Amino acid sequence: MPRSGLRVALLDGFQLTGGTDAITVSRGAERLLAFMAMRHRVAGRLLVAGSLWSSSTEGHAYAALRSTLIRMSSTCRETLLITPSSLELAPGVSVDLHDARALAHRLLETGPHAAVDLSARAVATLSSELLPLWYDDWVLLEAEDWRQLRLHALEAVVDGLVEARRFGDATAAAGVVVRADPLRESAHSALIRVHLAEGNQSEAVHAFDRFSRLLHTDLGLAPTRELRDLVTSRAGSPLR
Repeated sequence: MPRSGLRVALLDGFQLTGGTDAITVSRGAERLLAFMAMRHRVAGRLLVAGSLWSSSTEGHAYAALRSTLIRMSSTCRETLLITPSSLELAPGVSVDLHDARALAHRLLETGPHAAVDLSARAVATLSSELLPLWYDDWVLLEAEDWRQLRLHALEAVVDGLVEARRFGDATAAAGVVVRADPLRESAHSALIRVHLAEGNQSEAVHAFDRFSRLLHTDLGLAPTRELRDLVTSRAGSPLR
């Protein structure tokens, strides 16, 4: 069994901790632990080897996996259940990505939401990228899935904060989504809804105009009628 408090962090970079202490992990072990932490289920050795060393032959990939396991420190090995044919994350090892996904799914359910799920800490969690600067195919696919989930969840946070009349926090949360994807219309819609709920009609119109110009410049597109109607019906001013 793993020692108490082992945790794998994947958001904003890899880290293995035991309690409050960071544990040094070799690059090979880091990639292996990250892969297993993302999957969170049993995986055959051949699948693991083929995913982590995809450019190698099956024999070389299998040998690389075996070498990585042999060289792992005793603490790193405690994070895994290792059999001759498979690997699995050990029970009791926590992963920040799993907690963040659970947070996102709670926010995407019908409210009202718990105050802790609308906190600055929750926004910070949902603002975190999955293993930035890692470019392996198996990372990029998971990173895009997480990006889409967290942006939808952040938009739900914005709506929850508006309902709680926490307009400053709602504006900040909407800004996170806008910066993460400047061409995402639902992000700008969330920001505009904050301005309108706060009674800042001119801010809503300016936000619409900025997005409209950006969308036209980058993609040659115009905002949808739904977004235009949101502004005109609430702000009551014509849009260009």
